[in-house]
Amino acid sequence: MNKGAILPLFYLPPIEFFSHLVRSSEILIERFEHFPKQTYRNRTTIQSPNGRLDLTVPVVRGSKAYTPVKDVRISYDLNWQRLHWMSIQTSYRSSTYFEFYENDFAKFYETKAKYLFDFNEAILQLLLKHLKIDKRYNYTAAFEKGYDNFTDFRHTVNPKNYSLHVTKPYFQVFEERNGFLPNLSVVDLLFSQGPQSRLYF
Repeated sequence: MNKGAILPLFYLPPIEFFSHLVRSSEILIERFEHFPKQTYRNRTTIQSPNGRLDLTVPVVRGSKAYTPVKDVRISYDLNWQRLHWMSIQTSYRSSTYFEFYENDFAKFYETKAKYLFDFNEAILQLLLKHLKIDKRYNYTAAFEKGYDNFTDFRHTVNPKNYSLHVTKPYFQVFEERNGFLPNLSVVDLLFSQGPQSRLYF
């Protein structure tokens, strides 16, 4: 097991996030960083019939560079919840385990959370439950540039960065059309492999 890790909260996190979480002896979740744009904090990537599809949770104007991530509010000016849930259903309806988890995930698109941080944490708790990962974590008490004995993943797990994380191949719904796409949202793995997903970390 590796030393501790400091991680942000992500929206339907990529597989790489859970690999770091599982392999680390202690986890710190960042609460006080300034909200960075164009990251997994409010974006996820799933596999659609046409390849990778990014889904972004819009945030309230002003929830930009100088807002602590714990205070960023979700915007409901557009009906993004309907779009996201329809995209997830279209992409995964035919996957092996989607129907087993569908109701649990649907609730996130039927109610309106105020804060992105709370929304992401509720999703993380559900994912930990279904992935059968028994991992406790603590929160940062203030923003620090670095932490002794912790590997900092706040900037490295990023859709703009090429991921060095190697995803063990598994069956994907549209693999014949798109080829195997690594490091998608962990729901891509969960809906395909169900209870066996934990073995892929």
